[in-house]
Amino acid sequence: MLDVSLLGTGGMMPLPYRWLTALMLRYNGKSILIDCGEGTQIALREKGWSPKPIDIICFTHYHADHISGLPGMLLTMGNAERTEPLTLIGPKGLVRAAGAMRVIAPELPFEIRYREIEEAEQIFSFDGFQIKAFKVSHSVVCYGYSMMVERAGRFDRERAVAQGIPMKFWSRLQKGETIQEDGRQYTPEDVLGAARKGLKVTYCTDTRPVESITANAAGSDLLILEGMYGEPEKLSKARENRHMTMYEAAGIADRAGVPELWLTHYSPSLLHPEEYLKDVRKIFPQTIAAKDGRTVELNFDEE
Repeated sequence: MLDVSLLGTGGMMPLPYRWLTALMLRYNGKSILIDCGEGTQIALREKGWSPKPIDIICFTHYHADHISGLPGMLLTMGNAERTEPLTLIGPKGLVRAAGAMRVIAPELPFEIRYREIEEAEQIFSFDGFQIKAFKVSHSVVCYGYSMMVERAGRFDRERAVAQGIPMKFWSRLQKGETIQEDGRQYTPEDVLGAARKGLKVTYCTDTRPVESITANAAGSDLLILEGMYGEPEKLSKARENRHMTMYEAAGIADRAGVPELWLTHYSPSLLHPEEYLKDVRKIFPQTIAAKDGRTVELNFDEE
């Protein structure tokens, strides 16, 4: 099970009715936050979730509406007596950008581990899931992210019995552990079938449409993209400012073949994004004009 919550949906500046775009994912006791603009911890509180257990914060880029909430978030974590390390992931310059912001959050009771993205595409592996960063096209270096939850093959009891593998090792092998005993090695491959379909969520804001988004969105159970502008006449403005319109986001979703698209990162001037859905859905029918706090629970397919 993967919990996905779009904490905020705004771009550029927080509004009384719309927090800045940020995504929270929770899986197997781990919490991952993507982007942390001004007011993100308030959006998190409104959702009823705590910042203390956040394990990883990913940044798409270092414009203020995506990172300026970091010092306050760190201080809140520290005041909650957090001691576990926190991992930060972001484009090159992460240490400099986050370090500068820590001038106002200098003393923390936990370690911060920095992992800068060095390639156009880069995978970060964790226990049971991966985060893939892929470069997009904004006015500064910017990345999208896919979170991919792995799922091992089904346990084959008959194979385990036929190979004389002691039952006391079965659960450990199912969890991916390799076991050595009495000169014999037991591996997960001995008892597991082919890997099954896992879960995947792709998130991307602040970019022009580029092939890397479509390629990385393929196979996703949910795609979340910026829809900065809904007015068709603002296409030229989107091009100028290196953003996307709702229609361009819908085109990406259609080409990627995803089951659902959530739009986010709306311009402050876009008061009612849902007003444009009729035309957007002509391109991709499963488009949602997401609102703050929109949440879904994704589950593995039953097999």
